[in-house]
This record gives sequence, structure tokens and C-alpha cells, in this order.
Amino acid sequence: MKRIAVFLPLALAAALQTGSAMAFTDKPVKLIVPAPPGGTIDVFARIISDQLALEIKQPVIVENRPGAGGALAIKYMLSQPADGNTLLVTVTNILTEVPHVLKGGFDPMKDVRPASQMARSLQVFIASPQFPAKDAKEAIAYVKAHPGQVSFASYSQGTTSQYAGVILNQKAGLDMQHVPFPGSAPALAQVMGNQIPLMFDGSVTSKPLIASGKVKLLAVSYKNRWAEFPNVPTMAELGYPEVDFSNWSGVFASAKTPQPLMEKIHATMQKINASQAVQARYQATGFEPIRQERSLEQLSTDLRAEFDRNGEIVKTYGIKLN
Repeated sequence: MKRIAVFLPLALAAALQTGSAMAFTDKPVKLIVPAPPGGTIDVFARIISDQLALEIKQPVIVENRPGAGGALAIKYMLSQPADGNTLLVTVTNILTEVPHVLKGGFDPMKDVRPASQMARSLQVFIASPQFPAKDAKEAIAYVKAHPGQVSFASYSQGTTSQYAGVILNQKAGLDMQHVPFPGSAPALAQVMGNQIPLMFDGSVTSKPLIASGKVKLLAVSYKNRWAEFPNVPTMAELGYPEVDFSNWSGVFASAKTPQPLMEKIHATMQKINASQAVQARYQATGFEPIRQERSLEQLSTDLRAEFDRNGEIVKTYGIKLN
């Protein structure tokens, strides 16, 4: 069942009657989230929704439509008029990872266009508190000593949460078993409860659990160390440079959206992204703000490059649905 939340601060109510130079619409806007509440994408959408409402002087509705690897949300957005009133808010994995192994009935490179690149989440290697390893090196040794007995969770089939485990299996000679879930929240619940001991997850959803001791941070699956935990090494430092993943979060629209309207949406989202209050919320939740503005054309090029890289990973490592 979908969950809908309306973000309309009291301070906004009086302003709704007035226009805005930044407004790309004079109607309420729906931000469609292809994931359940509580995950990385949902957190991101709720950070930007209030500020967007203030900018366009209209109510902004965050609508969760999880399922089918993000396809339900994307197909819903594509079924709506391409007028800027229904936008997709997502992390790029929904468009650049999942479609390689799960066909959703749309072409992610032709049917959807990025309107704004706003923040980045990096990937981390985590374990349940009871898992008998304090870091990634010990975790790999333990899994190697117990072939076929250790599982790792992912937040969906066909995502880098799965890719990372598959790559580590092959590069380190392991036999971890993959257990996919429909989002980070249900997967993390199993890790916290020690039903599934390991997971590659996004920094946003893992950060509060690491801080509270509900999961253990073993390593950072990104090219750079995580500023929040500078003493934790990267997988590359441990000898696995292929386990290097991050996604950027942003706003996307139907490819049928007229170019002048896309430019207006882009300008509005970039203004929101430049807000110090929004950037502070990014950092507080584990996102890395993206401060360098990219044109619409550059965004499409970035998305294609990420899509192609993941396609090569799927082909090289033989990643398939369980």
C-alpha cells in the first residue's frame, strides 16, 4: 500500500496565494519515490520537499510507490502529463543498475530525463553487532572459513548492494549467499537482528545505526574514506578496488517534458540545492552535497556513463536475478 505524506509548513500557508519568480507550476507537485518510507530515497525526498514548496508557493506531496525495482513508480510518473506536476525523486541506481537485470517496461535512458543532480550517497560494508569480526579483513577471513554458511542482504536485486557482494565473492574467493529485500529498511532490520550478518548499504540509511551501535561499520565501499568515520579504510585499501560504488540523488522527469520547462525545473532545484539549510540536512543524514552545478546535457551524459559501467559489471560478473 502506498504511503502519502503532505509537506505544507504553517509558514507556507499564507504564501500560497502569491506567485513566485522561480515557480515552474501553479499547481501542487507530487514527488514520486520508488521506495518504501525510511530508505535513502525517501529521506532525500523529505529533505527537499519543504524547500520546494516554499520556492514554488504550492503544496508538495511525497508519494511512496515501491515495487518492481522502482518500475511501479517510474511507470506511474510516465503515465502522468509531462507538465512538471509529477516528478520522480530517486537515487540513480533505480535507472542505472536495476534495469540491467529486471526489465520494468520502460527505457531508463530514453523515457526519463534527469532534471537536477543534488547529493551523493556512498556505499558502506556493514555487519550485525553479533558478527564475530571487527573489520572487513576479519569478516572476509570468517566468511572464507565458513563457505556457503554466511549470507549478505541487499536492498534490491540488480543494485550495487548486490553487485558489491557478488564482486567480493569472486575477488576474495568467497561463497556468501545473496538475500534481496524491497528496500534498505527491511534488509537492515534483518542485519540488526543478526538473521543476516552482512550487507552493503548506503551511507544515509546506515549512518544512524552505526552511530547507535545497531550495526558495525566494516569498510567503505567507495574510492574515498567517509569523512564521518575517517579511520575506517576503503575496500580498495584492502585490495578490492572494484568494490567502489556511490549514487547521486536528484529529480527526474518524463523525457516528453518540454525543454523550456525542464530548464525551469532545473533552475528551481539548483536553487534549493544551494540552500545552506538543505546542505546541512544532507550532511546530517549521511549525504554528501553536490555543489558543482551540471547542465541538463551533462546530467544525461553522467547518467549514461553510470548505466554503461553497471552494464559491464553485470556482464563481467554474470549477475542475474536470484
